[in-house]
Amino acid sequence: MVIASLGFLTPGTFTLDDPAAGLERGLELFALGERLGYDSAWVRQRHLERGVSSAATFLAAASQRTRRIELGTAVIQLGYENPFRLAEDLATVDALSHGRLQIGISVGAPAHSDYLGAHFFDGVPKAADYGYERALRLRENLRSPLLGDEHAVIASPAGPQRPRLHPVAPGLDERLWYGGGSLRSAAWAGHNGFDLLTGNIVQGETTDRFFEAQQHIVETFLDAWSGARPPQIALGRVIVPTDGADVASRRRYADYAQGRTARTLDPQGPKRTLFAPDLVGSTDQILSQLRSDPVLPHATAFRLELPYDFELAEYQQILDDVLRRVAPELGWRRPALPPERPVRVVPLQGRLP
Repeated sequence: MVIASLGFLTPGTFTLDDPAAGLERGLELFALGERLGYDSAWVRQRHLERGVSSAATFLAAASQRTRRIELGTAVIQLGYENPFRLAEDLATVDALSHGRLQIGISVGAPAHSDYLGAHFFDGVPKAADYGYERALRLRENLRSPLLGDEHAVIASPAGPQRPRLHPVAPGLDERLWYGGGSLRSAAWAGHNGFDLLTGNIVQGETTDRFFEAQQHIVETFLDAWSGARPPQIALGRVIVPTDGADVASRRRYADYAQGRTARTLDPQGPKRTLFAPDLVGSTDQILSQLRSDPVLPHATAFRLELPYDFELAEYQQILDDVLRRVAPELGWRRPALPPERPVRVVPLQGRLP
């Protein structure tokens, strides 16, 4: 078992009265992850709740706090987005980060659309296509093709230009991941050359057992793969090691896991959603469970999913324990860190108006 890439996913939550503090905490975790040696850091994108509603905006800020670590979105719900405008934002983040962006997406109508109404929709909501075509349109936009015919020109203060999406982000269209929780989505992702994100939530379409269902999803993805390069699978698990925690934090971790156990016992809701149990305990306990995880051998990348609403010091302890105690036992090796990129100062030409 060899995990080639190690990342973590932060929920990016904040309090109602001080959102800046929570967002700042998320950015500090990205910088900490880079210092520790993580390969990637991902942020959830959420709507209508206290969390990061614009992953692109958050990662633009993270790009200025980091130099090496890959920056990921997990996942952007395309039902909330315009595929062209989103592509412009993502290309901008990729340029700011010097090509470190990884894009996780999903499709479907906007969640909680009953509450949105005129706040969001133009025209007739049911007339919109929220299917997989949106994902393909996003990828095509990221490739920045020239628009119009060969004579099409945009009049610009910088001179005439051929119309296309800017900035051009070479290779970004190859860094697209699909959040696949069903057999259908896994087959679509593989057939269309999107890499696979899969975590601790899947649909129980053929079984009541989480790991069996997730293994079917991964196998379906691999069987359908039609990309020109080897497929990538990023596996997420909630892991909370207690080795480096104090007594109060250990009690908090145990209470957190206990409060989420009931949802793992049976399929939940009309979609028969299955949840993986959280891995909370000593390094030996966690490694024992991971070594029996039937999906882990398929993963090319492993993503630690951080719990919601913990303190910054607790997140730091979890990140440090996983990186030093857990990941090396899964075959992961800390990357050789490149030298710091020097800051290039460009002198101003003339005076500002």
